[in-house]
Amino acid sequence: MKIFLILSLASVFCFYLSNSIEDDVMCLKGVKNSLSDPANKLSSWTFTNSSNGTICKFQGVGCWNDQENRLFSLELLSMQLSGEVPESLKYSGSLQTLDLSNNSISGPIPSQICNWLPYLVSLDLSRNALAGPIPPEIADCKFLNSLIFSNNHLSGPIPYGLGQSRLKRFSVANNDLSGSVPADLARFNGSDFDGNDKLSVKPLGSNRGGLSSKSIAIIVSAGVAGAAASLFIVFVIWSRCR
Repeated sequence: MKIFLILSLASVFCFYLSNSIEDDVMCLKGVKNSLSDPANKLSSWTFTNSSNGTICKFQGVGCWNDQENRLFSLELLSMQLSGEVPESLKYSGSLQTLDLSNNSISGPIPSQICNWLPYLVSLDLSRNALAGPIPPEIADCKFLNSLIFSNNHLSGPIPYGLGQSRLKRFSVANNDLSGSVPADLARFNGSDFDGNDKLSVKPLGSNRGGLSSKSIAIIVSAGVAGAAASLFIVFVIWSRCR
């Protein structure tokens, strides 16, 4: 009975692993089919060889283990790609790094992206043509330590809840965002929010808890002016008393 149970569990595990590997291949097929690739940067992505580790040799693809087709990272930066964020990413739930920066990716940021990729650690969609709001559901990516959306056409408010304690790098600079910077993101530098003229509050970043050089200059100037005024009054009183 125990042997039968062990064999059954092993069969289920092998079936799950096989399906997961097939899903990762399906993910990459969908990415290639959904994006325009005028520079043929994805020309190495051929799927005629189904042996383990084949997709790990594709440009921009990183695997957990080079001997099996399990995706760890997808880094397709600066490849002149265009189209929307591929929905086929949902087939690679083990992905931890997604970098589509410096392309011509357009359309919205999918609100389901954290459901598709629940273990994301790094997400970089900067320097594209993305538009629309930042989905509040991005806060569901509980393992993010890098979130870069700068240099797009994103609009609307910055959702509260993005600034989790794990997050170490964050930028939404040079978009069309509005409203206030959420308090949970106030630890980041002002440069991470620059280029959003409709944002009414800028975080203090590294100057938090201290005075800026401009504030110090104003205080010093006010002190000098006050001292000069006091001396003038004393001089006038002294002159009249002579």
